[in-house]
Amino acid sequence: MRADRARHQRNLRLSTELKTLIKHFEVAVQAKQAPKAQTALQLVTKKLDLAASKGLLHRNTASRKKSRLSRRLAQLTAAA
Repeated sequence: MRADRARHQRNLRLSTELKTLIKHFEVAVQAKQAPKAQTALQLVTKKLDLAASKGLLHRNTASRKKSRLSRRLAQLTAAA
């Protein structure tokens, strides 16, 4: 039971942090701030990989999210 609670707490923390980082990325993209979006994407990618390795997300789900976010950044830099 203790391990279960510990995993649950870790998963909640990772999930919340991941959502927050994605929102920071979205805000940077909306504001057309490519450098800020680039650094935010690096953080999101790192956290998505961690979430996939810990079993919070399936690895294909993490890959799909990274791909979609990367595509948004590429569109931003191409438009600028």
